[in-house]
Amino acid sequence: MDAAFSGLSAARTFHALPGPATALALLCDANRRAPAGEPVAAQGRDLWLYGAGNLGRLARTHCDAVGQPIAGVIDRNADAHRGAPEWAGLPVLRPDEVPSDAKSQALLAVSVVTVPFAPLRDQLLADGWGEVVPFYDVAEGFRHLHPLSNGWFASSLGQAALEDAGDVLNGFADDQSRAHYLRFAAWRLAREEWDFPEVPVTTGDRFFISEVLGALRPGERVLDGGAHHGELVPRFFEAFGAGMERLWAIEPDPGSLGVLKAASETWPADLRSRVAILDEVLSDRPGPVSFHHGLGYASQIAPTGQMKRDATTIDTLGLDPTIIKLHLEGGELAALKGARETIARHRPILIATVYHDAAGLIETPLHLMRTLEDYAVSMRTHGYCGTGAVVYAIPKERLPR
Repeated sequence: MDAAFSGLSAARTFHALPGPATALALLCDANRRAPAGEPVAAQGRDLWLYGAGNLGRLARTHCDAVGQPIAGVIDRNADAHRGAPEWAGLPVLRPDEVPSDAKSQALLAVSVVTVPFAPLRDQLLADGWGEVVPFYDVAEGFRHLHPLSNGWFASSLGQAALEDAGDVLNGFADDQSRAHYLRFAAWRLAREEWDFPEVPVTTGDRFFISEVLGALRPGERVLDGGAHHGELVPRFFEAFGAGMERLWAIEPDPGSLGVLKAASETWPADLRSRVAILDEVLSDRPGPVSFHHGLGYASQIAPTGQMKRDATTIDTLGLDPTIIKLHLEGGELAALKGARETIARHRPILIATVYHDAAGLIETPLHLMRTLEDYAVSMRTHGYCGTGAVVYAIPKERLPR
């Protein structure tokens, strides 16, 4: 295993894929530096955002909601974003347009997870910015007001947790998954960016990796849990074509649900006829929950929520999915627990995001490995800064022979 540190950037590159024993040793190495860091506060400094794309817009909405002022946003393609309503009242500048004295006294929050953080941070520091951190590390300081949780720091794992993590690493279907897992775990435990060039982060195939596409059959029935605005619905139809028999788009946030319904009116009739939109909150048991609505991607079951909803389970819905995709801002494990009968009866492909809370590090993959019979469980990372991590579980009878 060839590794090289690059100083301030806290980056490490491995030129071989790890087997279970090597992966566990590397995990223990990262664990010795946990927990690494803490939430970052502006503390009187001007807060600037780097990146005016989707995450930048989410960052602006988040800061507005928690009362954190923003001095401005920088983007290499600033001209394309000036005038956008999401940035009303804020300067949108190219990096070279920000005065040196403003940079040196500022906190710059990087709102981009599609490129490696460490080299970008090093370049921004060299350009004169005072402190550069991932936006989610700033958001983590406002969890008492807003449930956005992508910036969590993993606590140091005790012996029992390390043994469970060893079971997870041993239970993955391939060394690629172990490499992706270590990339995810090293960030959460040690805030280090580990790279495995043989299995790079891929940002364009989240939920649609080749292993899933290769396991498709005619007549797929998709449960899309956390459908948001319906962005994935046409992608499912494109990927599956006429082989998609049915899709249930489940979205409980009132605002997102309205956008989803409006978007459905623009879909081709052949697609629209196959989709049912359901207003449901998924959990591990039926009953009342507090739901924090109005947060777009981040809406979720949370103590900060003022909307009272009745949660349900996938089993209670009585559906017969052959594919279950869950993107529930930390509610994935609960939803999986509430789908035991459905999974046992219909043996669907399972796709679940695991980067929204610490359960994704051990509990969620271990639950799948211990409760599923004859499934191949794998993991892929589709973003940087510990984001975009997805666990995939495919029935072995669907795998190529």
